[in-house]
Amino acid sequence: MLEVEIPQNYDEWRHCITVKCGIPLTPEYIAERINSLQDGTDFRTRQFLEIYGQQYHQQVLAWFHQAEQEVNS
Repeated sequence: MLEVEIPQNYDEWRHCITVKCGIPLTPEYIAERINSLQDGTDFRTRQFLEIYGQQYHQQVLAWFHQAEQEVNS
């Protein structure tokens, strides 16, 4: 089974998104993910909550908000 390292802080999370996954944290991408993570009817959000739980969901949402502040400053 593939072992996945779950980011435990903002720097690890940002590295995972931008380097390991190769996804640029653009304002558009960040806004889309924030909207999705705040939508309890979104299929991906429901899956995320099932796998990682409410506390980690809130942490990831906070990291997206932090990234949003960085790209908008």
